Amino acid sequence: MNQNEQLGVFDGTQVVRFERLLPGPIERVWAYLTESDKRSQWLASGAMPAQPGGDFMMRFDHSLLSASPELPPEPYRQYAGGHDSLHRLLRIEPPHLLAFTWGSIQDNLSEVTFELSEAGDQVKLVLTHRNLSGRDEQLDVGPGWHSHLEVLRERLNGTAPASFWTMFEGIKARYDAL
Repeated sequence: MNQNEQLGVFDGTQVVRFERLLPGPIERVWAYLTESDKRSQWLASGAMPAQPGGDFMMRFDHSLLSASPELPPEPYRQYAGGHDSLHRLLRIEPPHLLAFTWGSIQDNLSEVTFELSEAGDQVKLVLTHRNLSGRDEQLDVGPGWHSHLEVLRERLNGTAPASFWTMFEGIKARYDAL
């Protein structure tokens, strides 16, 4: 993991925001956000609807994100073997904006927005996760997105990412100190 990578920025206890420069072109990064087979390499699989308002399922299996699978740490052991979650597409403006709900539809939903813009031969990605329930959720979401975005960067660079859970555990203490 790039230990010098900027931590996500907390805004109160309900928002965390990340900015990353990724290898382009923008259409390639967009594909990694929206196409199930590519998204499964860094986050979760699942076909997205073409229009806002549609629900979709994502299948998370963090052990498949690393070159060598490993069990999740104890607090996340229930997710060993993967889990599914239901989301709703809120906005889609290819290849610049993607927004969807996070969490189960019946829960107090948070929202994730990805904004992409060209930055020379790179792509600026801004990820904002809003409507978090408080500090505890921020301390899961912050290091989680940080680690997922590092896996995305490695995939876009054509290299095998380090262990997702090792990255997550290594960065979580830095987020807890914020």
